[in-house]
Amino acid sequence: MVAMLMTLLVNGNATEEQTETSVKWNGTVAADLVSHYVWRGQDMAGVSLQPTLGVEYNGLSLTAWGSYSFDKDDNKEFDLTLSYAIGGLSFGVTDYWFSYPSLPTNRYFQYQAHETAHVWEGQVGYDFGFLALNWYTNFGGADGVNEDGERAYSSYFNISCPFDWVGLSWTADAGIVPWKTSFYADADKDFSFTNVGIGATKTINCSNGYSFGVSSNIIWNPSTNYGFFVVGVSL
Repeated sequence: MVAMLMTLLVNGNATEEQTETSVKWNGTVAADLVSHYVWRGQDMAGVSLQPTLGVEYNGLSLTAWGSYSFDKDDNKEFDLTLSYAIGGLSFGVTDYWFSYPSLPTNRYFQYQAHETAHVWEGQVGYDFGFLALNWYTNFGGADGVNEDGERAYSSYFNISCPFDWVGLSWTADAGIVPWKTSFYADADKDFSFTNVGIGATKTINCSNGYSFGVSSNIIWNPSTNYGFFVVGVSL
């Protein structure tokens, strides 16, 4: 499996260099191996392999991302994101598909209301360089409900601050759920902190020209009173 990933990475880089000189398309192929899959402060799965495949042209990008746990009883996930960025401003729409084994209907091409395992989310954000702000709102699919049992239009707001220190690339994050929804764990208040964390990454350069990244993240979810320490390797 590792050999296949390395081959894809090399071929992807070669293709990217070739296309940049011709039609200025950029391609991305990568894979992460993480000790735990934590998303916006939520415990999603254990040890997981997370592939990425994407193309970009003049700020418009289409990206496929997945997460596949080594435990067959954990959630499997496959996401498609269409986004556009100009300067620091970005817009995006993501189709999340969660294949929980406990769901009675979790087939991919199941789009009927109240039966689909898809969630559709819109995003808008601005990256100032030293600070990035992003707002996300679910507008369709298997969204959570509010206290009245109606669609919650579940939302999430994240503040991210990158910085360099002691030879590492750091990122500090803080995320909130602004109103009640069953989509996020324990977001039963009008304002819930669900994700507070700090992490660092380092690129390891090998003598044969290859490189890979190592990351470590400490994450707390004050709403659920949980904490996580996650490590990962990026190819």
